[in-house]
Amino acid sequence: MARTTGSDGEKTEATIREAAVNLIARFGYEAMSMRQLATEVGVQAAALYRYFPTKEGLLFTLMREHMEGLTDAWEAARPTSADPVRRLAAYVENHIAFHIERRHATHVSNMELRSLSPERLTQILRMRTAYEKELRAILRDGAEAGVFDIDDTGLTAMALIQMMTGVIVWFRPGERLSITEVTATYLSMTMRLVGAASSTAPRFLSGAQRTL
Repeated sequence: MARTTGSDGEKTEATIREAAVNLIARFGYEAMSMRQLATEVGVQAAALYRYFPTKEGLLFTLMREHMEGLTDAWEAARPTSADPVRRLAAYVENHIAFHIERRHATHVSNMELRSLSPERLTQILRMRTAYEKELRAILRDGAEAGVFDIDDTGLTAMALIQMMTGVIVWFRPGERLSITEVTATYLSMTMRLVGAASSTAPRFLSGAQRTL
């Protein structure tokens, strides 16, 4: 019989994925054992293999779902406007918000690529390339329209991705800066990096961000 949405099996699988993300982020993929994961979830070790036959398969699932979530979030946040400045601001805001909310999953996705088999690594890298291609297209469109001044689109996109994702290393909710303030500052830095007027960045914050 097919499993229904919200069934105990699906809830257990979701709990396994969440626990695995937290344990891998804390101890590393190689150090985490399936027995340790089973203890964390509160099931027998053999039960884990009904959901994830291999440890690497579990890691791949976590990374694939992270990239699928990021892609879906961008599709939902993508402006209908063709304005490169507005699109870039939306990309930066979405990227920062997504990764701050999923700090551990981001850490796992960035640090454990080396643990994937070549075939699975290629799949994840293709997903990353497709997502980053969106940013390169925005930068290229802005440069062609004369609103951005960019020497190298690829290098600029790489620098922006590294800068935005790096927020998870130091940002902690409740400390000196709010998510809104961090996002506004990063938008200003982004606009300066691409040669656009930095004063345009804060006004593109979404209504949700302004109320955080």
